[in-house]
Amino acid sequence: MLKKLFVGIVACASLLGAGNAAAEKFDFDQGVSVKDIVARVQAETARLAAPKAGKASWTVMVYINAKNNLESYGLKDVNEMELVGSTDKVKIAVELGRIQGFDSSDGNWTGQRRYIIAKDKDTSKVTSPVLQEIPKADMGSWNHLVEFANWARDNAPADHYMLVVWNHGSGWNKAARRGSVVVTGISYDDETGNHMTTQDLGQALAALGKIDIYASDACLMQMAEVGYQIKDHVDYIVQSEETEPGDGYTYDTMLAPLAAKPAMSSAELAKVAVDAYTAHYTSLGQGATQSAVKASALGRLLAMLGEWTEAVIAANETAAVKAARNQTQDFYYTDNKDLLHFVKLLTAGSKNEAVKSKGAELERFLANEVITANAATGSNYQNALGLAIYLPSYGYDSDYDALAWAKGGWAKFVKWQKDIRDGQDVAQK
Repeated sequence: MLKKLFVGIVACASLLGAGNAAAEKFDFDQGVSVKDIVARVQAETARLAAPKAGKASWTVMVYINAKNNLESYGLKDVNEMELVGSTDKVKIAVELGRIQGFDSSDGNWTGQRRYIIAKDKDTSKVTSPVLQEIPKADMGSWNHLVEFANWARDNAPADHYMLVVWNHGSGWNKAARRGSVVVTGISYDDETGNHMTTQDLGQALAALGKIDIYASDACLMQMAEVGYQIKDHVDYIVQSEETEPGDGYTYDTMLAPLAAKPAMSSAELAKVAVDAYTAHYTSLGQGATQSAVKASALGRLLAMLGEWTEAVIAANETAAVKAARNQTQDFYYTDNKDLLHFVKLLTAGSKNEAVKSKGAELERFLANEVITANAATGSNYQNALGLAIYLPSYGYDSDYDALAWAKGGWAKFVKWQKDIRDGQDVAQK
């Protein structure tokens, strides 16, 4: 009997480790047999983990890596999601990660928890049932992002999916440092010291297959180089050219229109996400940028840029190139410049017919085919037109050559123009 009791307790403990939400349904101090408890926990765990009957129209999957100084904002954003909550037609699937040292509210728990968000009005506490608890995982790993998204699709199947990666971001690559670590992308996990590079993000999206919308709730990610790396695996890409305030997306105002109209197309939802974000910061009088890009247009964009920059190099109008580069809208990192604004300025300043005609065609393509929604607020961002690009005035980061985007003609142009000073090419001096 003791042996059977021990085996039953071990089995029960194993189940509880895999399904804490199910275990919380039962009172273990009521003289109930271990066998009965195990059976009941098994049944409740299966009920919670099983996909809901039928498909939703949309599942919005939000990967909140708050294992850093953004922890309080992660909790705030989940509470914003709960103001809307999941419905039969729209599901909100979340992984929220926390570590010690930044925010002690809401139980001060650590690790990762996964939820299908339920509606409530309590903005101080996350009340959605915990469907999976992971004591420790590397949220800077693209493999873990894939595992979460697959979990979300299993537990909240839908006709369409939006994936949001929530964290710090630094565009395609910047040699900024967090301690001794050079950071180069998105989703920095302070517990593991790991993060995802632009190439890692591409691997994650490739492993997932097609996603309708990919969004970065993170700084500086709306760059041609980032979008091109994932273009074959998404329809629309929603991100910010500039740094984002710590509050990031306001999830209730983004999700409420979708809950009211679950038949939205991908293009519509991408625009809703852009407009909801910028409207929030407009109301606060705070500068911000957000845009949506059509991923399938990025291949043609690279080809057209290559043709245009070949004409620019052949024309050798170094004074016009320097003037356009110096006047172009830039962002937190001055090497990040708005692509459409640069094309407009250089096309207007050129006297070469090939540069002007190819530039005008490129302007139209960017404005009408590539950038499908753009909203910028604040006087500093009047020329933030929707897509940033690497355009350094000095030097060249050789890491750029590893990007898929760098295989096109833009990298050649960047290397050519970087030495232009006062209208002359340094290499000719």
